[in-house]
Amino acid sequence: MAIEVFVADEQSERPVDCERWAALARAVLEDEKVRGDVELSVLFVDEATITAHAEHFLGHDGPTDVLAFPIEDDPLPSGRSPDGGGNGPGWEPPEPEGMPLLLGDVVICPEVAYRNAPRHAGSYDDELALLLVHGILHLLGRDHELLEEEAAMQAREQELLSAHHRARPDEDPGGSS
Repeated sequence: MAIEVFVADEQSERPVDCERWAALARAVLEDEKVRGDVELSVLFVDEATITAHAEHFLGHDGPTDVLAFPIEDDPLPSGRSPDGGGNGPGWEPPEPEGMPLLLGDVVICPEVAYRNAPRHAGSYDDELALLLVHGILHLLGRDHELLEEEAAMQAREQELLSAHHRARPDEDPGGSS
């Protein structure tokens, strides 16, 4: 299976090319050295939906452009009862076989991206690409709470966008690397 990206367009305000964004997401995950069976979901939602999520999960009033929801793995339950102490000395839970790593969900609002694009990434297309890369990097543990983290994250975003979104002069603009 390798890297599996599921993209759903659950809004109708702005056009979204699901296949294109799935390809960009796969390329970013490969560049970030994500290996094995991995699943990622990308959802394009309307403004009401992202506003509700921002308020519920972040306590943020109003819409935002992108949210990232990593999947948190809960520890496997103990095999010994009643104290939950495991199966004895040296016992370790078995590795689940055949189960993909579920990275999480990136939720993007195309309408907010469209409004923000002229003063942020430039075009609507560039803004969607930036938001997707930004959300994926969050799922992979990057953050921008501190200035050093912000600079490193922005630099990596630009590297990934240059490699997989922006056409270089020696390439076909419709091609992917």
